[in-house]
Amino acid sequence: QVQLVESGGGLVQAGGSLRLSCVASGSISSVNAMAWYRQAPGKRRELVAVISSGGTTDYADSVKGRFTISRDNAKNTVYLQMNSLKPEDTAVYYCNAHIKVVVTLNDYWGQGTQVTVSS
Repeated sequence: QVQLVESGGGLVQAGGSLRLSCVASGSISSVNAMAWYRQAPGKRRELVAVISSGGTTDYADSVKGRFTISRDNAKNTVYLQMNSLKPEDTAVYYCNAHIKVVVTLNDYWGQGTQVTVSS
């Protein structure tokens, strides 16, 4: 069984910062790409940032220059540093990871963490 557990969400004023963390645990053989998605009320879930196992990153245009994704492969952990937060960043943020268990590669999701940015 594999679990992703997020932490670090909360309420912050516009212009502030938050750091999200997501730890993968369980019967893991290897962790490939890891990513953060978000879903605002009434909107579709969208990709925020992704990082490969080798450290290559990509970002949604709306967060480029403000958010930084990173990972610690030894700890099976991915981070999202969010700076210069805007009210439109308010959403539930979900961690996603492509994880190999023995020989099977599956897609896993965390439970989500709420980020609220007040104006």
